[in-house]
Amino acid sequence: MAVTRSANKSASAAVASGTYAHAPSAFTLLWLAISLPLVAWDCGYVLMRPRTMEGGDLHWPIYIPYKLYGEIDYIYGWPAVHSGNGFTAGQGLLNVIETLMYTYYWLVYYQNAVSIGGTKKVVGRKAAIAVLVAFSAAVMTLSKTVLYWLCEYYSGYANIGHNSMQDLIFLWIIPNGAWLVAPTVMIYELGSELVDNLAAGAGPKRD
Repeated sequence: MAVTRSANKSASAAVASGTYAHAPSAFTLLWLAISLPLVAWDCGYVLMRPRTMEGGDLHWPIYIPYKLYGEIDYIYGWPAVHSGNGFTAGQGLLNVIETLMYTYYWLVYYQNAVSIGGTKKVVGRKAAIAVLVAFSAAVMTLSKTVLYWLCEYYSGYANIGHNSMQDLIFLWIIPNGAWLVAPTVMIYELGSELVDNLAAGAGPKRD
């Protein structure tokens, strides 16, 4: 307890002297808690195809829902595999990189945050690096998702155009739309914080 109080006092003193301090928003923590397991699941399916697809030895029970999704979005289904389409695996590999970046941010916060004014914050250079990494990951996520949507638009909806409007809305637009909205919110929150601190001259100093 004495060590914790000492760390809190040191952190408070650092903040008072203008050192950078960061606390994730409740939205960011909730989104990471939801999205990281889902993206890890998705990466496993994509990067181990066709073993994770129907008939493969890894399909049951973890990847059973992808049988339906592969019929909704052919880029996840057999048509893409049979045509040798590399987009799915390419974006899956980028998902791995993004997930590692988000995980780094999450670990820095939970391993280094101290209580400052009743709020758990990370301070100093670690905080600045973690925020920059998370901001960069959010930009990657949003850019990749926009590209995913644009590929459908410019291909005449080659992979999703066979669906009914109801299936398209509930099984493709809404689920994939979350990966447009949430990263945009993170970019705004983290980007605003970075800009405000840079403009105020309170950025971390290099050792």
